[in-house]
Amino acid sequence: MKKQYKFSPVKLIIFAVALGALAYAGSVFSKRAVSLGTTTTQLTSLDKTVIGLYLDLLRSNDLTRPMGNDPTPVQFQVSPGESISDIGMHLQQQGLVKDGDLFRLYVRTNNLDTTITYGRFTLRQNMNISEIARTLQRGFAIETQVTIPEGKRLEEVAELLQAQVNINADEFIRLARRADYSYPFLKDLPEGASVEGYLFPDTYRLPQNPTAQDVLLKMLDNYGTKVAPLLAQANKTGKTPRQLLTLASIVEREAVVTTERPLIASVYFNRMKIGMALQADPTTQYALGYQPDQKTWWKKNLTLDDLKYVDPAGYNTYVNPELPPGPIASPGLSSITAVISPAETSYLFFVAACNQDGTHQFSNTFEEHQKKLCP
Repeated sequence: MKKQYKFSPVKLIIFAVALGALAYAGSVFSKRAVSLGTTTTQLTSLDKTVIGLYLDLLRSNDLTRPMGNDPTPVQFQVSPGESISDIGMHLQQQGLVKDGDLFRLYVRTNNLDTTITYGRFTLRQNMNISEIARTLQRGFAIETQVTIPEGKRLEEVAELLQAQVNINADEFIRLARRADYSYPFLKDLPEGASVEGYLFPDTYRLPQNPTAQDVLLKMLDNYGTKVAPLLAQANKTGKTPRQLLTLASIVEREAVVTTERPLIASVYFNRMKIGMALQADPTTQYALGYQPDQKTWWKKNLTLDDLKYVDPAGYNTYVNPELPPGPIASPGLSSITAVISPAETSYLFFVAACNQDGTHQFSNTFEEHQKKLCP
């Protein structure tokens, strides 16, 4: 026979009182933990224990959960003399953390409050509190600087980083040959693609002894800020952002004089319009790779056999008449702007001027082009 339970108002009252007592105790405990972090004096071992329990038992999920999934870089400024409370409040105001007080407690209980330095930092909404706190440790009190020129391919960028800031070149190349980073401009890359072309050339201020990943992400952040918005709006060309970036990388390798970049871009657009092969020497150089005898990644004085080289990836545009599958180097803003707004010409050919001043001569026909070749 099923046992019948009799409702007891007394037990219900006792349960409610106990539940209320627990809630009150939790509230008091939480307020005590939060209040301990407001003082600027050094925390005692007991203080740290109370705050640590509060963080572990009640706020652990909030510490590890970022505000969102958006990887867009956000510039965050820490001014000299700012308190940890001020920094937490500003992080909350910029939508980088949900609770500025929680940031302050985490920093204080982990003894990070004295090592956060002033400066300008690149943060992202998809970083959690501990990641933001670690980033703010790498301030500009002690920093280094590296300059990446335009037109360098991935391997050259890695070599420059190794020479200038002691980054392991092989590690940087390994990381850059992946494209699974959480950036909107990388989401449509073909399988097996690298971030070649997305390593924006610039002068970078870095923390002392940066890691390969520190530098790689900073370069991708910079691309996301300066380049991605431009290419995303370039619909009138009929090309995707990746195709435009690829074409810009070819223009970067071809051009010497800045004013000629829109003209060179127009030649390639005109060739594509009539189904003519691009026949761009830099793509052949990229396909051939490193030349030990010349100690360069860009072979000088290409031969007819070089132009006929069938590389497995399809970068040689003398063999592959289409755009190569991806960029061949990191173009600068002037080359990117040139492919977004190329000059309006009927040119189909160009050749380096015989005076060797870096300029080119442009032609509408092959016959005209032949007459401009240097003797």
